Amino acid sequence: MRDALVALTLLGMLPFMLRAPIVALLAWIWIGVMNPHRLTYGWAYEFPFALGVAIVLFVTCVVNVRKLEIPSATLFTWALVLFILWLNVSPLYSMHPEHEAPLWSRALKIQIMVFAALFIVNRRNHIHWVVTIAALSVAFFGIKGGFFTLVSGGNYLVWGPPNSFIEDNNTLALATLMVVPMLRYLQLQAQGRVAWITYAVGMLLCIIAVVGSYSRGALLALGASVVFFAWKSRARIVLTILLSVAAVITLTLMPDRWFDRMGTIQNYDELQSVQGRFNAWWMCWNLAKDRFPIGGGFAIYEPDVFARYAPDPLDLHAAHSIYFQVLGEHGFLGLALFLAIFGATYWNARWIIKRTSDDPDLRWANDLARMMQVALVAYAVGGAFLSLSYFDLPYYIAIAVAATRVVVGRALKDESSVPTAQPVAATGGLGAKEPA
Repeated sequence: MRDALVALTLLGMLPFMLRAPIVALLAWIWIGVMNPHRLTYGWAYEFPFALGVAIVLFVTCVVNVRKLEIPSATLFTWALVLFILWLNVSPLYSMHPEHEAPLWSRALKIQIMVFAALFIVNRRNHIHWVVTIAALSVAFFGIKGGFFTLVSGGNYLVWGPPNSFIEDNNTLALATLMVVPMLRYLQLQAQGRVAWITYAVGMLLCIIAVVGSYSRGALLALGASVVFFAWKSRARIVLTILLSVAAVITLTLMPDRWFDRMGTIQNYDELQSVQGRFNAWWMCWNLAKDRFPIGGGFAIYEPDVFARYAPDPLDLHAAHSIYFQVLGEHGFLGLALFLAIFGATYWNARWIIKRTSDDPDLRWANDLARMMQVALVAYAVGGAFLSLSYFDLPYYIAIAVAATRVVVGRALKDESSVPTAQPVAATGGLGAKEPA
């Protein structure tokens, strides 16, 4: 039944995808972020839906080329393009070329689709749809996980779709935390009390799911996000009440073993898993210095690499950090480009906020920019402890912000081009001459 549902949904979208590139992009985001086919039990589980949607997307882009727009040459655009190109350079100097292909192709196809989104997302409704699909694709698991945490009393972990970026409890927790401000943006744009309450409940359950994930990194990111969320939100009092309710409900239900696990944050120097991460971080740092500025390629988590660069050659771990992952795999230049992408995104959001704060017609853009900044803070803090450098969601947040800047710039330009009425002289009527 689930297999047929996923297939029929995409099949029903096909005519619309062929008519509008934005629809094909939304289908890609749904498949890539939510991975609905991984929730099936039959033939659809391994069926290449993503490949099919990608082909349709590029076909519809060619057919509907007039609906595309060439992106402006901003810092974000250059950083993204150069980062995509650099992903093809470092694998050429891989320390284990025999393992590069699947890792390289997975990261590259995501980046290519993100690059394609630069040409497709060029209107306000496009931006809203991208944020909606991306947010709900993750919120599905967050809402389900929050409800599961409440029902089970927090005695079980919350998991994401198998064989995806957000499969385990830690990565799902960070992704869920990132979509909470996205849901807040959608709530601010919602029409009607029912929709407003629905988004409020969704945010509440997502926060509960983050806590119920038992992820210490997500807990740290949650703390940073709550403070930033309250600062950036329009209704600080309402938001503070909502977050307080979520905290009280969750902490009341969570078992003692949750508090025991969270308490280990203070004793990080005694935890084997944390020391393993430090070991992997040192390996990435030493490798990047030795192979400056290229790095070691995607396949660096091998025994001989750790034997050469890690303090403890026998303690093999993934990077468990977006920063050290990119540093080790793509060197200092790769890390600089990676940071430039999201640094430019934050700066774009700031640009939007400054220019829309007093414009009621652009209030939506102000709301979006503020909430996307909160999502970026969650990614920056939580990502310091997780290997999510190539995860789709933060890149689509960056695309939404970049497109919003273009739309806002266009609107401000139109406003400035509208002629203003000339003042009428007080001593005479319209067209009266000034006295000599």
